[in-house]
Amino acid sequence: MILTNDPTRLGLSAAMIAGYGLVCLLPWLRARRARAQAQAARAAAGDSPWLVAYASQTGNAELLARQTSETLRVAGIANQLCDFDELDAATLQAAERALFLASTYGEGDPPDAAARFAQRLMARSDLQLGSMHYAVLALGDSAYSSFCGFGRALDAWLAARGAQALFPRVEADRSAAPAIATWRQQLSHLAGTSDAPDWDAPDFAEWRLAARRQLNPGSAGAPIYHLELEPMPGQPLPAWQSGDLVQVAAPADPDRPREYSIASIPPDGRVHLLVRLHRHGDGSHGLASGWLTQQAEAGAMVRLRLREHRRFRLEANAGRPLILIGNGSGIAGLRGHLKARAAAGQARNWLLFGERDPAHDAFYHDELEAWQRAGLLPRLDLAWSRGPDGKQYVQDLLLRQAETVRQWVREGAAIYVCGSLEGMAAGVDQALREIFTDQQLREISSSGRYRRDVY
Repeated sequence: MILTNDPTRLGLSAAMIAGYGLVCLLPWLRARRARAQAQAARAAAGDSPWLVAYASQTGNAELLARQTSETLRVAGIANQLCDFDELDAATLQAAERALFLASTYGEGDPPDAAARFAQRLMARSDLQLGSMHYAVLALGDSAYSSFCGFGRALDAWLAARGAQALFPRVEADRSAAPAIATWRQQLSHLAGTSDAPDWDAPDFAEWRLAARRQLNPGSAGAPIYHLELEPMPGQPLPAWQSGDLVQVAAPADPDRPREYSIASIPPDGRVHLLVRLHRHGDGSHGLASGWLTQQAEAGAMVRLRLREHRRFRLEANAGRPLILIGNGSGIAGLRGHLKARAAAGQARNWLLFGERDPAHDAFYHDELEAWQRAGLLPRLDLAWSRGPDGKQYVQDLLLRQAETVRQWVREGAAIYVCGSLEGMAAGVDQALREIFTDQQLREISSSGRYRRDVY
């Protein structure tokens, strides 16, 4: 190797390096200047912040709304992120650009957090929104006859009020990736940016089916199983909170993951699920429930991922008394909360649970009794639709003890409901409307003290 101190050569080398650096730097500088100019132009024009509103039940729409809001923020666009429950006529009329991310619940219904919006605002035909330009991402499940029913109704209502669509409604079946990609593409075009944050959902991880047992042998109802899953060897146990969900990708249909409430907490060392075997009219089993409860052998690999369910977590209610109401496999989400409360030493808990027959369907009976003996579950009320005392449901228990329910709520209690949408959840909601005035129930709900995970 020949070393030289020739100043001419050194100068040329330095110039070449500087020139190369400038070539690499110019595109970044131009992009940065363009974003700054666009932001300054919007500020000079006095544009109001964009509105990003979500109607979410299990958290999908909320997550996508937060990602939408962050994409706008990266592009220098100020925006207001809010739940549908926070919207009023003045906010809508002031919004010049609005993005709505709306889930559909059951057969075309709005999620709980959008119910008041539908009742108060969508019932109004006099509300004029002629200055609004909007877009709708409708989330739904094509297994239901009214696919994306609420999102479609919202889109039609906005158009009827004079609002103008920025682009056609995007419909996502179970948050399918192609539909979400279309929404992102349209959003990037509107925002004038391609450097949006990563929207990819966490990958499915491999877990091991460590234990499985039927909880209701001899029951007249469909078999229901307690499952325990643990990470594969060498993989750490991820964190979650009571109220969260898992998505399981069954081998026969990996593109349509099924969601289950988590019935355990991280100190248990495993994810516990409660899965009822679903049977179709022709006798065949549900793809996910059949595989999890019948086909998968002990030790089998299960692909799943955990998902936050912010609307059913304890969070701000962790220090409050809890009234937990559910039926069937809904005991899973309530069990997770009771475990969290026991671990925290929170003893003001009341469980109202309903199933078919006490002889066969008393899920986690020994565990519930142990919590009672320890003073962690001072109130436990059970309803049996085929029990020795005649047909009873949890809503009957609520009405029978209406004054006690009112007293607990006056003392700050939060109400959590988990289980079937048809029958139980509707019956409980009606019972609560008889126990409380409409205004009282609205206040309980708007303060986050009435939460539901129903299906």
